[in-house]
Amino acid sequence: MCERDGVKLTNLDQPLFEGATKRDLVDYLDAVAGRILPVLENRPLSVIRILRGQGPFMQKNLPKYTPDWVKRYGMWAETSKRQVSYALCDDRRTLLWFANQRAVEYHPTLMTAAADAGPTHLVLDLDPPAGDDFAHVVKAAALVRQALSDSGLAGAVKTSGSKGVHIFVPLVPGQGFEDVAAATRALAARAEKVDPSVATTAYIVEDREGKVYLDSTRAGGNTVAAAYSPRLRPGLPVSFPVSWDDLGNVVPADFTVYTAPDLLGDKDPWAEAMPEPQTLPADLVEQGHTIPVARVVAMHEGKRRAKLRAQEG
Repeated sequence: MCERDGVKLTNLDQPLFEGATKRDLVDYLDAVAGRILPVLENRPLSVIRILRGQGPFMQKNLPKYTPDWVKRYGMWAETSKRQVSYALCDDRRTLLWFANQRAVEYHPTLMTAAADAGPTHLVLDLDPPAGDDFAHVVKAAALVRQALSDSGLAGAVKTSGSKGVHIFVPLVPGQGFEDVAAATRALAARAEKVDPSVATTAYIVEDREGKVYLDSTRAGGNTVAAAYSPRLRPGLPVSFPVSWDDLGNVVPADFTVYTAPDLLGDKDPWAEAMPEPQTLPADLVEQGHTIPVARVVAMHEGKRRAKLRAQEG
């Protein structure tokens, strides 16, 4: 057992995931603490942990044995209909405690814990079809960049740490959840319209026809994997910032807990790439309010199709 920043680190040589040890996780998070903490700070945090002999699970509510020095934020969870005590990972000590708890993935909300906080970013999550290559995602990202530019906006892009990319647009405070959600839907629709053969906004998987899915459902109190967060995927990749011009020259597997610290050096490319906060254009918001929420449409369509199959059967 060793200790860092007052946190006792245990069983560091235990296997963690696919050949990686707990020490690999702790060392990586400690190495990038100065870069990942700014994107976690003061945001209700969900983590994905993997305990010995168990499958991965998402933890939102802090366990009873959490040290009292870990900051907390109580928030009502609509899905589970209960008050959840989220962590606020604001410092190295808390990050190391999570690492010792075998928390591999870090998913902060798109809002802060400040009173009356609204969304801080508009986010599109680009997800390729199963078995597809990253080049397809790069083409779809170019469509989003074009749609952003045509709308007078700018964003930063990072690998998701899985197969796709996340595109972030920082927002001027005071823009409401419903308006940001609407603008996200409209932005996805505009990107799809640039080249419908490459990308789609179809929420139902069977309707995507092998295209990259432009996921506009991250708005509001939802979470997204943080920049620099490891992901529970083969090779332990991390979500890594990439410049728009370099996106076509990389693949997500280039960035792992083993390679990322050296690639970063003393830089913080996510902070450097992030544009200034922006106000969403009124026409984008207005257009978005005419686009139905994808999950609601998919729910009704799923019921319709199930009823039709039952009738045909």
